[in-house]
Amino acid sequence: MSGKDPKPFVVPVFIPHSGCGHRCTFCNQHTVTGQNSRIPETAELDAAVLQYLEYRHPGREFTEISFYGGNFLGLETARIRKLLEAATAWVRAGKVHGIRFSTRPDTIDARRLDLLAAYPVSTVEIGVQSMDDAVLERIKRGHTAADCFRASEMLKKGGFRLGCQIMTGLPGENEISAVAGAGAAAEMKPDFVRIYPLVVLSGSVLAAEYRTGRFAPLDLEACIRRMAKLYRIFSGKGIPVVRMGLQASEELNAPGAVLAGPYHPAMGHMVLSRIMLEHARQRLDAARELPAAVTLRVHPASISRMRGLKNTNMDALKHLYPDVRQFDVRPDPQVAADEVRVEAAGFKSGPASPKTAGTRKALPGT
Repeated sequence: MSGKDPKPFVVPVFIPHSGCGHRCTFCNQHTVTGQNSRIPETAELDAAVLQYLEYRHPGREFTEISFYGGNFLGLETARIRKLLEAATAWVRAGKVHGIRFSTRPDTIDARRLDLLAAYPVSTVEIGVQSMDDAVLERIKRGHTAADCFRASEMLKKGGFRLGCQIMTGLPGENEISAVAGAGAAAEMKPDFVRIYPLVVLSGSVLAAEYRTGRFAPLDLEACIRRMAKLYRIFSGKGIPVVRMGLQASEELNAPGAVLAGPYHPAMGHMVLSRIMLEHARQRLDAARELPAAVTLRVHPASISRMRGLKNTNMDALKHLYPDVRQFDVRPDPQVAADEVRVEAAGFKSGPASPKTAGTRKALPGT
């Protein structure tokens, strides 16, 4: 399966914190996954597959069993084989098509890749988190950026579909280093990327730093701005960003689970909405004069992104362009999913003008 193929249907099997010899300062996998730290038995894996296959929709036929939440290749060899054999049985039965897992980049080596050769593993996600060695040291990650480059090269040569998981808002990170890190991660040419915001989880080492004032996470607005920049870097290289934000769960939503930080169940939507707003502003700023009514044409799938969560983008545009009395959002399948076409009497938008970027009014509340 290539990076351009349709999005796979994923059956998640959680192995929280299993196989991981490093407890990063931000980590509390039980809170993230809602699972206890225990390797699932074959019967439990089978039950999970049966349950999830009931929800598979037409058009999502390509299915992978995915081991998440731990450091898969850090498990004992016997456990790796047991899990892979249980998943392989479903591939041989024709019910699923491949296996995927997440692992640390420093667990990718020739011996382990030889082990995988006997099984239908199609996708490997590596937990990059940061490409800044100082940040990696600060969070006690236990590997370097060079380990990420080496792992990605080995996986690509091995024919695996490569995913990269990165975080933003980490201790020691700033916007410049975050953008540089995303650029470095893009150089590894992953088939897809996940971007997670750092939140302070109860039970993590970082929780103590937060309580004593040694660390302050990004607020929601700052995180949205930063993640939008990272998204543009990857999308500009043709690399799909398949997730932004943490998966909402009962555990994360429980009182006291998230002590601080930009946790929001609609984070991805908010980031994409911000990007749509910026596109609209670029095109509107390119016009010398704007009439009282403006039409924003977007792809049908991008209507809600253009309007923003609770119409926040519409409110922002009315604030920024008070002479425009009406903004009308209309679907247009000829417009790209992340683009905006502006139409008004005597004006039709063309390419965005980079000269307007430094002279715009600030968004309300920023």
